[in-house]
Amino acid sequence: MALAIRYRVSMSRPHSHLFEVEATFPAAGDTLTVCLPVWTPGSYLVREYARHVQEFRVVDEAGFSVPFERQDKRSFLIHAANKPVRCLYKVYANELTVRTSHLDGTHGYFNGATVFFYAESLRRAEHRVSVEPYADWRVSVALPLSGREYVARDYDELVDSPFEVGPHTPVPFTAAGVPHEVVLWGEPQLDEKKLVADLTKLVETEAAMFGGLPVARYVFVVHASDKGRGGLEHKASTVLLFPRGGFSSSKGWEDFLTLAAHEYFHLWNVKRVKPRRLVPFDYAQENYTQLLWWFEGCTSYYDNLITRRAGLMTAPRYLTRLGESFTALYTTPGRLVLPLVDASMIAWTKHYRPDENTPNTAVSYYLKGELVCALLDLTIRQATGDAKSLDDLQRLLWKRYGDESGVPEDGVEAAAQEVAGVNLKPFFDRALRGVDELELSPFAHVGLEAKFRPRESSGDKGGTPPRSKGEKNPGYLGVATRGSSTIATVFDGSPAMQAGVYADDELAALDGLKCDAGQLLSRCEDKKPGETVKLTLFRRDRLIELPVVLGARPADAVWLARVEHPTDAQRAAFQAWLGAPWDADAAPVESPPRGV
Repeated sequence: MALAIRYRVSMSRPHSHLFEVEATFPAAGDTLTVCLPVWTPGSYLVREYARHVQEFRVVDEAGFSVPFERQDKRSFLIHAANKPVRCLYKVYANELTVRTSHLDGTHGYFNGATVFFYAESLRRAEHRVSVEPYADWRVSVALPLSGREYVARDYDELVDSPFEVGPHTPVPFTAAGVPHEVVLWGEPQLDEKKLVADLTKLVETEAAMFGGLPVARYVFVVHASDKGRGGLEHKASTVLLFPRGGFSSSKGWEDFLTLAAHEYFHLWNVKRVKPRRLVPFDYAQENYTQLLWWFEGCTSYYDNLITRRAGLMTAPRYLTRLGESFTALYTTPGRLVLPLVDASMIAWTKHYRPDENTPNTAVSYYLKGELVCALLDLTIRQATGDAKSLDDLQRLLWKRYGDESGVPEDGVEAAAQEVAGVNLKPFFDRALRGVDELELSPFAHVGLEAKFRPRESSGDKGGTPPRSKGEKNPGYLGVATRGSSTIATVFDGSPAMQAGVYADDELAALDGLKCDAGQLLSRCEDKKPGETVKLTLFRRDRLIELPVVLGARPADAVWLARVEHPTDAQRAAFQAWLGAPWDADAAPVESPPRGV
């Protein structure tokens, strides 16, 4: 107890967006170096949290100043004279994301990496936090409470336990024999009874897969906002950011459930079974691994599959969403440039720092990883006659590495071959280390075939057969837009690139008539391939005109069609995979419109 590091977090002036923090360190030598992390686990980007720290000072037990000096952007060297010291500072918190911190007149939310200085030499000691809420706000966090202090076994657990402080009333429920609670902020427009019922189904479906839950208590923090979407996993909690109006539509609710299923699945996959290269975390710099394709991609595969297994998504909807994911991959030119293991390694600069050329040079390890894992699942099922699946691979990794010792870089591939009982090296070489198109033949095992067609409009996400019966042949420009008038990306090899259109060009007119970004693609789609359009653009304030010969849309929209004459084995394999008859509601189901 004497060696515990203690923090006190106050928020007396919430409109200032400033958390007031006191960090007390025990005597640990003549000097003590305290640091703030530059990143937070689960979000692979150096975010430089120390930039929000202000008014840092150090005092001793009697309140007298203790000399210190700044070492670098995140560290201070304290001349502690082998006595306990107290660091006092403020943290500006006005960024509402799942990986940062936010304080205003409605709540205070903070991630540990953004507010808690630590000493590497004391990192394994117990860390305790007391919170002084504003007004009558209450505190919600997954850490156990001892007296007035929340107790973390070490600094890693502290960083992995976000705090939500506000006027909320937690919504409790029990699932798989474990108490859970939901904390809501931002006035989400949802039915709390339905929320609890559906989360219970997700939790119990995942718990059944692994044989129980690895936590004694779990907290869902849900932030509803006017924009933004995302989630961040923690060891006994998650924070979900979701559009406020998205809860009211069937498609939005489906998206929310898959987000919740994704972050909850991380209880096993990444929070406990984790890359060995991230053990222990180095909070000072980037931590590199090739395995993000598995830890995020496989979790992305399961977020839809778990929702399907829980009875919260039909099999046709599952196939539609999987087809939409394949479409997203095939509309990304970077899939033919960057291998998946490299996408994992350079997440720090590619995935989390996209620019106008990112679609041409990179691929998401979430997206391609999801699809590789779908194909791996079907490959294992086929190789074992449906006796084994990706579930068995997950359980083997859980048994072998659930002690947090870390998975070696070749550990997933080795375990997959062990489960499948066949040589999977050609599969992994192509899927992970190559840039050739994925081999889609494993879908035949479950009586499906991946089919391709041109997208019929800029809003066409694929996943379903063509509507137009082939008579529509829209012109293709090959750009993505941003805002009302800006060209965001020019796709490699597209008609727009060949004509000299650049990212950041500002659109003024098409064929002499005023045109904004929302109209540009639809007006080009009204024309035929081979027709010439005239783009009027501002480039660095200079007005230019460019003739562009429209091309034909590539066949990059994907849907999963049932084979015409399935065998009994294919029907049985489909049933084993998705838990539904092969021909139940056979047609892929289009994403419902918002508000339905």
